[in-house]
Amino acid sequence: MITRRAIDGWSIRWDEARATAARQRGWWSDETLGQVLPRIAGQTPDRVLLIDGDVRLTASDCHLSASRLAGWLGARTERGQVISFMMPNWHEAAIIYAAATYCGLVANPILPSLRDHDLSFILKDCASRVVFVPESFNGFAYADMVRRVAAGHNDPPEIVVVRGQGEHGFAEIVDRSVPREPLMLDPNSVRMVMYTSGTTGRPKGVLHTHNSLHALLRQIAEHWLVEPGDRFLVPSPISHIGGSIYVFEAPLLLGSSAILMERWDPAAALTIMAEEHVTHMAGATPFLEHLLAAAKAEGAHLPALKVFICGGASVPPRLIEDAANWFDRARVSRVYGSTEVPVTAVGALSRSSMPEAALTDGKAGYAEIRLGPGQEILARGPQMLAGYIDQADERTAFDDDGFYRTGDQGSMSADGFLTVTGRIKDIIIRNGENIAPKEIEDLLLGHPDIADIAIVGVPDVRTGERAHAVVVPRTGTRPDVSTLAEHLAAQGVAKFKYPEAVVLRDALPRNDAGKVLKHVLRAQLGG
Repeated sequence: MITRRAIDGWSIRWDEARATAARQRGWWSDETLGQVLPRIAGQTPDRVLLIDGDVRLTASDCHLSASRLAGWLGARTERGQVISFMMPNWHEAAIIYAAATYCGLVANPILPSLRDHDLSFILKDCASRVVFVPESFNGFAYADMVRRVAAGHNDPPEIVVVRGQGEHGFAEIVDRSVPREPLMLDPNSVRMVMYTSGTTGRPKGVLHTHNSLHALLRQIAEHWLVEPGDRFLVPSPISHIGGSIYVFEAPLLLGSSAILMERWDPAAALTIMAEEHVTHMAGATPFLEHLLAAAKAEGAHLPALKVFICGGASVPPRLIEDAANWFDRARVSRVYGSTEVPVTAVGALSRSSMPEAALTDGKAGYAEIRLGPGQEILARGPQMLAGYIDQADERTAFDDDGFYRTGDQGSMSADGFLTVTGRIKDIIIRNGENIAPKEIEDLLLGHPDIADIAIVGVPDVRTGERAHAVVVPRTGTRPDVSTLAEHLAAQGVAKFKYPEAVVLRDALPRNDAGKVLKHVLRAQLGG
C-alpha cells in the first residue's frame, strides 16, 4: 500500500511492505555514505577513489575535504535543503556530494550543457541554496551565467567557483574551513534530486534516497561482475544517473575506483583503458561506436575490460555483436532503465546469452517488470524513485500497484528477456540526452516566422535519433536550422536541444481532436 512519509522536510512515496522486504534482502542499508566514507578513510586511507588527470583522490583526502566543506555548508544551510553543482567530470564534484551527505543536504547535479532557461527553472524549482560551477569551461563562462540567472531570483543561491580564484572559490573554502562531523541520517531520506525531461514541457525533479541508490549499487555489483579493485572509465556526465553512480557511490560501496574524463575522446579513452587496466565502462551508443572504431584502428583488444554496458538510446544489435567479438574477453550488452528506475533490466552478461545481449535489453535485476495496457513497460523495485519534487507529476506516473509507468512499449520473451519496441511518451533521445519536444515547440512558436511546428525524432545510426522540426511558416518566410538556433540561443536553451533539420509544410497532420499525428510525420521522414 502506497502512503507518504515525511523526512527532513521532504514528502516521499512509501510502501512499508516493500521497504521491509528490501531491508531483509540486504538491498537497503541502515547507514549512509556519511558513515561509510569516514570508515574507509580510517581503514584504507591511501586507497584511490577517483583519478582525474594527475589527481588521485584518496579516501583520506576525500573525507578531510568533505568534512571541511561540510563545515562551511553547515553554517549557511539547514538539513534537507538542496545544493547544486553544474560541473564537468571533475573530482571536486565527489567532494561536494560527500559534503552534502555529511550535512544532511540533498545533492542536485545539473548538466553542464544546459543554459539560462533550464538552469533558472531548476534552481527555483528545488530552492537550491548553493551552486558550484566552473569559472569557465570549454570557452563558456559558467559563473557569469549563474550570476545572470541568480540576479533574477528573489532568493538566489550562493555561488561557489570551482577551479577559479577569489574568496568564494572552492579551494579557498576547503582550505580555511573547520571540519564537521557527519550527521546521522535516516537512510530513507532524500539523497539526490536529478532533473529529467518530460512530456509536460518542463523538467521533472526525480527524488532518490540513500537507500534507492544503495540498492542500485548492490544490483550492479551482483549482475555486472564488479569486484573490489575494479576500475570504471567514466566519460558519461556525472549529472546523469549513470555517470553519477560510478563516481559518487561505487568507489565507496563496491570498492572500485573511477577514472574521470571531462571530454570524450575515444583515442584518449583507449590509452587510459590500456594503461589503467580499466575493467568496466557504461555509456550511450556513440561511446561504444567511437571506442570500437578507435580500438580497431589501433588493433587494441583491451584484455582487462570485463564489461561494457550500452544503453540510453537505440542500440543496434550489430554494434553489440561487433564489440563483443572485438573485445573478446569482455561481456558487452544492451541494458534498459531511466532516471526514475535506474537499470530496470540488467542486460544479458552470461556467455550463454550473448544473442540476447544484442537483440534484447536483458532480464530484470532487482526490479519487477510487467507489461501494461498498450504493452507499456511498467517497473518497480528497491532502486526506484521516491517521487518527484512536484507531486502533481506523480498522478499519472504510477499505476495502482506502485509500478512506474515508463511510457515505453516492449515485449517479453517466455524466458524473461525484455525488448523495448518503441515509446509512448514523446521524448527524443539523442546521444543519450533526453529532449522534450513540447518544451522546444512552445519556445519556437514564439518566433514571428513560425505559424505551427512539430518536432519529431528520426532514427540515426550515429546519435540514436535526430530532431527534425516540421514547420508551417508564415507567409513569405522560410525559416531554417539557423533561424531556429538563433531564437533558442537568445532564450538560453542548451544546444543539444536544437533541431538538426527543418522540413517546411503547408499544414501539420492532425486528428479530429486537433492533436498532431507525429507517427505520420515520423513515417514520412523515415522514422
